[in-house]
Amino acid sequence: MATAGAQSVLAGKRIIVTGGAGFLGRSVRERLLARGVPASHIVVPRSASCDLTSRTEVARLYRGAFGRDKADVVIHLAAEVGGIGANRANPGRYFYANMAMALNLIEEARLDGLHERGGTFVQVGTICAYPNLTPVPFEEENLWNGYPEVTNAPYGVAKKAAWQMLEAYRLQYGFRGVYVLPVNLYGPHDNFDLDSSHVIPALIRKCVEAQARGEKEIVCWGTGSASREFLYADDAAEGILRAAEVMKEPTPINLGAGFEITIRDLVGLIVRLTGFGGAVRWDSTKPDGQPRRCLSVARAEKLLGWRAATPFEEGLRRTIEWYRSNPSSR
Repeated sequence: MATAGAQSVLAGKRIIVTGGAGFLGRSVRERLLARGVPASHIVVPRSASCDLTSRTEVARLYRGAFGRDKADVVIHLAAEVGGIGANRANPGRYFYANMAMALNLIEEARLDGLHERGGTFVQVGTICAYPNLTPVPFEEENLWNGYPEVTNAPYGVAKKAAWQMLEAYRLQYGFRGVYVLPVNLYGPHDNFDLDSSHVIPALIRKCVEAQARGEKEIVCWGTGSASREFLYADDAAEGILRAAEVMKEPTPINLGAGFEITIRDLVGLIVRLTGFGGAVRWDSTKPDGQPRRCLSVARAEKLLGWRAATPFEEGLRRTIEWYRSNPSSR
């Protein structure tokens, strides 16, 4: 299996990383540096100065990111997304924002001549694109075999449409695109906002804060029966860069840890690791979301030589320690 320090075709390339300031983006940037990409060759557009949903601003990004030079690689990590509650509250916004970003970034990369320079566009998708009742483990061939789980379908459909855009551009223009589908991510620097976070950071915050306040219980959504798979952000970053290095076309590739855990068992694990001593009450009036999520990672191992390296409990401990050490993240 390739390591982050191995010689890489990315060494010396000029690379735009959208979402590069996020918790996954931090890991991607660290691994790019380890691969010999100079810090001056990594551009991270920030939302305050570059609205990726604006085609005009995306065009300006490509023209000015490296002065007179051009980008060799675009890694599109940026997304507007959240947990079940946020997805239910913002279906229109999440569809529009994620669709607009992909449309603008891919089309303007084509107009900027990325493919003519032999460059690569890496689109990070989502397992929310999979049909609701996909057989477990999810295999990439099943992506079109049904409609996604309704609470996150707009987000999932937008990300899946970006994959089809890359395939269409490959056929018509010879555009080199890469498409990977990470499972639910977690790790230090994650979003711990209870209104928009995913399940692991939300549970960590609930347990740590309840413990600090001496509360006797926490409340969790649903019944706890749904299962999920979780991938440490550093492992996901390594898989994304391996795909950028070796893939020539947007064959969808799952990036997962190869296991699943029920939400009920996950809560029990986080309760134990945080030391919260109270009870857990389940609010069954709230949705569970998709019944099961667990990916087949056979294609990633075959095509990328990649597999997850971080044991789940170890990843959770690191994430809990980081959260406790960074109160400003709350």
